Amino acid sequence: MTKQVVIAHSPDSDDAYMMAPLALGWLRGDADFQRFGFEFVRNDIETLNQKALEAQYDVTAISFGAYPELEDKYDLLRAGSSIQEGTGPLVVARECLKPEDLLNKTVAIPGLRTSAYLAMRQWMPGLKTELVPFDKIMDSVADGHFDAGLLIHESQLMYRDKGLCLVADLGDWWKKQYDLPLPMGGNAIRKDMPLEEKQAFARLMRKSVETAMSRHQESIDYAQSFGRGMVREMVDRYVRAWVNDFTIDVGDRGVQAVCTLLGKSILWIY
Repeated sequence: MTKQVVIAHSPDSDDAYMMAPLALGWLRGDADFQRFGFEFVRNDIETLNQKALEAQYDVTAISFGAYPELEDKYDLLRAGSSIQEGTGPLVVARECLKPEDLLNKTVAIPGLRTSAYLAMRQWMPGLKTELVPFDKIMDSVADGHFDAGLLIHESQLMYRDKGLCLVADLGDWWKKQYDLPLPMGGNAIRKDMPLEEKQAFARLMRKSVETAMSRHQESIDYAQSFGRGMVREMVDRYVRAWVNDFTIDVGDRGVQAVCTLLGKSILWIY
C-alpha cells in the first residue's frame, strides 16, 4: 500500500526544478518512489514557515532561520538545500547608499522567519523594517514606497532592471566574515513519520535532485512554468546558482554554515 505524502514547496525556480522528477514521475521505476503517492502544495516561503509551525505538511520547504521553532516537529533532509557560496540575498535601495545610511531608513523584508532576514540582522542589527510579500519588494522600493529592500529568490537577478542600487550582498559579507556559504533554506520531513518512511523519502529526495540535474533542460522547462514570467535564460541562471553540490547533500560545510547562522548545533539525520 502506498503512503500518500503531501510535499509543500515554494514556486521558486530552484524548488520546482529539484521536485520535477517527483512531480513528473521520472523515478516511477525506483522502489522508493513506488512506496509513495505525492500531492504538491506551493506557496511562498514565509507562508510555508508559518504552516510548518502547525506541522501541516509531510515534507516542506522551510527557511533555516525558522528551524529552531520547528525542530520538535520536523527533521531536516540532507538533500534539497538552497545554499550558495559567496553570494546571497541582496539589500538594495533607490539611491546608492552606504550601509550605515540604512540606519535612518525603512527596509522592506520578506518575512521575520526567513534566513535572509536573520542574516541581515547579523550584518546590521537594529534596522527599521516592514514586512512586504517577497515578490512585491523590488517594485515597492523602485516606486519609492520604501527606502530599501531585502531581495530573495529571482528578484536578486532583476533589480538592476528597476534602476536600483546594491547596498550589500549578504552572501559576500557572510563569506568574508566566516569563510562559509550562506544557507537559505532546506527541506524538512515530519518527525512523527515512521523511521523507515523517512529514510526512504530521504533517499528519494537525493535521487530527485540528481535526476533533475542530469535532465537539466527538461527540469528547467518544469521550473519555468512557475517562473512568474521570467525568461528561460534567467531561470537557468538562477537554478545553476542555487542547485549545486550542497543541494545533493548539505555536507559538513553546509551543516557548519547552518549552525553558524542559527548560533546553535543542529542535528541532521536524513
